[in-house]
Amino acid sequence: MKMMQWGAAALALGLVHFAVPAEAAGGKTLETVKARGVLNCTGHDGSYLGFAEVDDKGNWKGMDIDLCRAVATAVFGDPAKLKIVPISWAQRWPSLQSGDIDIVIKASGGTLSRDTELGLQFSMSYYLGTTKVMAHKELNLKSLKDAQGGTICIPAGTTIEQQVAAYSQKIGIKLEPVVIEKTEELEQAYFSGRCDLYAQWGPVLAIARVAKGKVEDHVILPDVIAVEPEVMIVRQGDDNWVDVANWTLSALLFAEQEGITSKNVDEIKAKPTSPAVAKFLGAAPGMGKGLGLPDDWAYNVIKKVGNYSEIFDRDLGKDSPYKMDRDLTNLWNNGGVLFPLVID
Repeated sequence: MKMMQWGAAALALGLVHFAVPAEAAGGKTLETVKARGVLNCTGHDGSYLGFAEVDDKGNWKGMDIDLCRAVATAVFGDPAKLKIVPISWAQRWPSLQSGDIDIVIKASGGTLSRDTELGLQFSMSYYLGTTKVMAHKELNLKSLKDAQGGTICIPAGTTIEQQVAAYSQKIGIKLEPVVIEKTEELEQAYFSGRCDLYAQWGPVLAIARVAKGKVEDHVILPDVIAVEPEVMIVRQGDDNWVDVANWTLSALLFAEQEGITSKNVDEIKAKPTSPAVAKFLGAAPGMGKGLGLPDDWAYNVIKKVGNYSEIFDRDLGKDSPYKMDRDLTNLWNNGGVLFPLVID
């Protein structure tokens, strides 16, 4: 998600040297993942509800986790060939650069410094997120401008610290930040009354309010602190690997656009509705060779993981405990900003 420029600060202090691994420079990530037999993808060091969370049996779920499964399925045809590595926000970049993980799918935004200073490369956006602020309803705040001198809980190691500081300066108020790394501890601080305000990614605030059963006691203020495109992130110098990430996301969106789901994909593969759909599902050749994948990789992704709407509905939307609306993360033809690349 919001990711403060941890790497940039570390570089400035001379604490860390991010050398892009030789593997990345040669564009060998896909080969390395295939040889290992498993994809190493990001989890969270706690619960990031709706995106990365673990049940009491140790099973991972959430939208980011399902996107990890989609990439693993594209490569191996099997979503189980995946290792979820629990890491903090600050650990993302060193873990990626060291090769401990192959791809960051962790509600992480595409920013200039991550591209130009940290040597990272981004997929298309899979979620357009807004940074918002939640307040205790009893404070009777109409907007953040009414919160002069208040305390505000902010997740450590994220860009939200910068966003809150910039927005506060813009509207002419001062706030006292309470910066905490783990989401559970951060939410405990806010809901216990240690903080007047809680700055987070909008979906996280909405989910937290529902999860705590305190929807009526808290208000999400109308201020939009920032807008950030969430992307899948890989090392620079490996165009093939970022292509795999982009086309995996595009497959999820194309399937939704064409009405292809995990339930009807076999029927449509047997009787494709267009030449593009035939290629997409591997009924005609051409979908995989240029990516280093089999021609039926997209079929496997939709069959075993589902299309974008199926993923959203079970992790965040109507089939989840959180009942979130798609809003801007809808497809282009349904009032949103998401779209697939063209299959020709």
